[in-house]
Amino acid sequence: MEIRRFADNDWPGVWDVWHEVVAAGESYDNAPDSTEADAREHWLLAPPWEQWVAVEDGDVLGMYKVGPNRDTLGAHVANASFMVSSRARGRGLGRVLGEHCLDRARELGYRAMQFNAVVSTNTVAVRLWRSLGFIIVGTIPDGFNSTKHGLVDFHIMHRYL
Repeated sequence: MEIRRFADNDWPGVWDVWHEVVAAGESYDNAPDSTEADAREHWLLAPPWEQWVAVEDGDVLGMYKVGPNRDTLGAHVANASFMVSSRARGRGLGRVLGEHCLDRARELGYRAMQFNAVVSTNTVAVRLWRSLGFIIVGTIPDGFNSTKHGLVDFHIMHRYL
């Protein structure tokens, strides 16, 4: 498995993963029927944001983006988003991407990382982020309308780098 910067020719694979994850309606607040244009606007943010992909035999199996959580006076805290294809779940790719992202955020000079909306029923993600040193600093009651569970909480998670 190779983790590298996103290249334009990765887009079809990124779109496949993005569409699969968002259409499930369980971890991202994008509309499950979002278009490819919506995905591009959401995922391919301009610098200082960076997009990375995990590729195996030419197949995009996961990705993340990392950039500032806020502009100007809050720009020392990073934010990131992650997606892993169902074809790669259970293989530790989320952890590999998470560790890679934390290292990259340090290299970019961020002092901390904050996730603004980790869905509480996404227990695999909550467990992963906790194992990587994140703590829950706040919870938004009923902040997410899961297609499977109905109204569930969003967690705000944070860790220093």
